[in-house]
Amino acid sequence: MTHRPVTPSPRRVPERALALLQALVLLCALAVMPMSAAADAKLDAWIEGLWPEAQAAGVSRATFDKALAGFTPDLKLPDLDLPGRPSNDARGQAEFTRAPAEYLDRAYLTRLAATGKELAAKHKATLEKIERELGVDRYSVLAIWGRETAFGHHKLPHDAINVVATQAYLGRRKELFRTELIAALKMLESGVPRSQMRASWAGAMGLTQFMPSEYFKHAHDLDGDGKTDIWNSVPDALASAASQLKGKGWVAGQTWGYEVILTRAADCGYEGPTQERPIAEWAKLGLKRAGGRPWSDEQLALNAYLMSPAGGYGPSFLVLENYKVIRRYNMSDLYAVFVGNLADRIAGGGDFVTPWGGTGPQKTRNIEEIQERLRASGYDVEKIDGKVGSNTRKVIGLYERANNLKVDCWPSDAVLDHVRKTASRESPR
Repeated sequence: MTHRPVTPSPRRVPERALALLQALVLLCALAVMPMSAAADAKLDAWIEGLWPEAQAAGVSRATFDKALAGFTPDLKLPDLDLPGRPSNDARGQAEFTRAPAEYLDRAYLTRLAATGKELAAKHKATLEKIERELGVDRYSVLAIWGRETAFGHHKLPHDAINVVATQAYLGRRKELFRTELIAALKMLESGVPRSQMRASWAGAMGLTQFMPSEYFKHAHDLDGDGKTDIWNSVPDALASAASQLKGKGWVAGQTWGYEVILTRAADCGYEGPTQERPIAEWAKLGLKRAGGRPWSDEQLALNAYLMSPAGGYGPSFLVLENYKVIRRYNMSDLYAVFVGNLADRIAGGGDFVTPWGGTGPQKTRNIEEIQERLRASGYDVEKIDGKVGSNTRKVIGLYERANNLKVDCWPSDAVLDHVRKTASRESPR
């Protein structure tokens, strides 16, 4: 007898279960639709609320509508104020996430300096003109270009309008970016093609990274063709960067700072602009220039403050007014040290004397907890932001000094462990 294989029939979903499943899908759709509609209505209202400001700034309705038609916020950008994302989220900001030794990579600085020297020769006439007309030295201008876009080799990934609109709508610094969005719309109105407005995650554009608001203050037509082209004209881009530095207080003929060797009498707990004093007073505390060169009388008269970007795990510097100016270009100590050192290298200087140590990556939540606990114990913590800024390094140094710990001014796991146990019982000294 032959047995035929039996092919199983498909399992049928009971009609009642199928009806329940269909009802559930419909309910989910109905639940999502109002939320989506509400979100769209909120975004539409926000966009329309921008119009009076844009109009007052000279933006036409046609330009406004075309620029923001179909705008969808880019939720992948850093620094957004979103549910479930830390308010201090700094993804994409290398100055606040990478270890100092990684950010100030020796090999990378060496390569940029070599290219910078070649470009200094290639653009000699342009750079001389910048020095004459704007008073900013060629090496610092080239260093800005090198840091910002690797002399134009780094291609900016974002659409500027979409970026600044996202930050203005959902960012942690909405008012700041609202101003940038209006300025970006003005750029469109003035004839800048949107296709040219490629930007960083924060909306900075061009060879030397201009924010839209800075474009109208400092964009400079150095090549004399009747337009300011910070994207394609090297003379315009470099002169615009120099104009911005000058506008932020650049001191002609002065360097940015000097690497120094710390002493027991002047450790990294002395860091920060609140402890600025003449270099002569730092010299009395025993600070000497790294490499052994003596202070000149002119240098001793300059006001400077101590800067230790890696705490006790890297070089320290006495920094001058032009260091502050570079920080106004980009509010980061590591950025300012990078630009200052790259300028020195292009001018013929060398590497840092003190090597950068292994501080490891910056751990935002740990830093935030240290800041919170030290503030609760009476230390002058300026803000709880999870970032290793000058103030945070200083107060950690003061805490370490008060507790007879090694003074390294760094938010290490060891400091966090110690502060959890004792900070609430200690007072700063």
